[in-house]
Amino acid sequence: MQKFIVDGGMPLKGELSVQSAKNAALPIIAACILTEDAVTIENCPKLKDIDAMLDIMRHLGCFAEQKGDMLTVCCRDVALNVINSDLTGKLRSSIFILGSILSRCRRAYISHPGGCEIGLRPIDLHIAGLKALNVKIDDDYGVICCDGSDMKSGIINLDFASVGATENLMMAGALLDGETVIVNAAREPEIIDLARFINAMGGRVYGAGESVIRIIGVKKLHGCIYKPMPDRICAGTYLAAVAAAGGSVTVRNVVPEHIFGMTERLKKIGAKLNVRHDSVRITVNERPRPLHKLETNVYPAFPTDMQPQFSAMLTRATGSSIVVENLFENRFGYTAELAKMGALITVKDRVAVIRGVPKLSGAVLRASDLRGGAALVVAAVAAEGRSVIYGTEHIDRGYEYIERAFESMGASVRRVDDSD
Repeated sequence: MQKFIVDGGMPLKGELSVQSAKNAALPIIAACILTEDAVTIENCPKLKDIDAMLDIMRHLGCFAEQKGDMLTVCCRDVALNVINSDLTGKLRSSIFILGSILSRCRRAYISHPGGCEIGLRPIDLHIAGLKALNVKIDDDYGVICCDGSDMKSGIINLDFASVGATENLMMAGALLDGETVIVNAAREPEIIDLARFINAMGGRVYGAGESVIRIIGVKKLHGCIYKPMPDRICAGTYLAAVAAAGGSVTVRNVVPEHIFGMTERLKKIGAKLNVRHDSVRITVNERPRPLHKLETNVYPAFPTDMQPQFSAMLTRATGSSIVVENLFENRFGYTAELAKMGALITVKDRVAVIRGVPKLSGAVLRASDLRGGAALVVAAVAAEGRSVIYGTEHIDRGYEYIERAFESMGASVRRVDDSD
């Protein structure tokens, strides 16, 4: 086990480049099952969630090898093994496998997925969507058994614009005869990236990024070389850290359109931004101003995955802020850790009232989920004194060597063994 030792309280300065997006790479890896050919994924981040997905791919008989930031996947032969809870329990995104396996093999068996404990994330929309494509599904002692021998294209109306369900159903329709239509589809940039990947393999996906997506099935897909989009949540995390600690930093390898909801709110808290076509320079010389209301929702609204990091930043604001979490009912768990640092946060149901304080103080902290853990790093960098953060394995699920990113901004963040 490891921990982070953070000596905070100094303004940040420097520049860094953002990794490729975890939430784009995971469905792209799952979609590799759609072709018998080898696929090369460039600039693939080295993350615990990526490792967990690759373990699942190997369990299914696929070849998967990551050398540096280059990942090669070949699913020439797919074994219809039951994907057991030892594999799915580590990764919510394991559910993506259903659509790609069914599209190619017409059968799939998977245990219920795991992931961060930030609230209920039912897979009902995935199941309902697959049933709309005439897949027969039984839940047998925790194993989802799918029979797609009679699968056919059709129209799917999602009750909620779920990112995961949209991606799963895009893959499910890729090799089906006819046209599959997803109504009320999610519009996140990661949806567009998956569509581009499928199309790079010879697929026909239209309308990604809009509320209606059309997938015209093809007989066969081929291999390709693909580079996933930059990680907008990582970019937002580093920008929030500068807003919390002060300083001036250039964040490169970003798509400004993807982080517009974040940059607009950073302007409101007083940050000065220089936005270029693939970078953002942020300068903050004073404590952030409060946000009257920060409310999460599906894209293009403010992302729930950035709520903890912005909340950590707002603990140092010059007034009170209100944060409303509309997507996950347990996403404020990290606030108890921030309170150890002197943060004043009152949580009731899905609403947090944050009263800004002039300074935070270093403390011994424990991360219990991915984005909440990132928020603790943001707060620790801004706090005076030393913080020790346990639970680094949660942060490693989505940030590639987060300590190196902060070191490039002049922060003192060290990863050490727990025994040290």
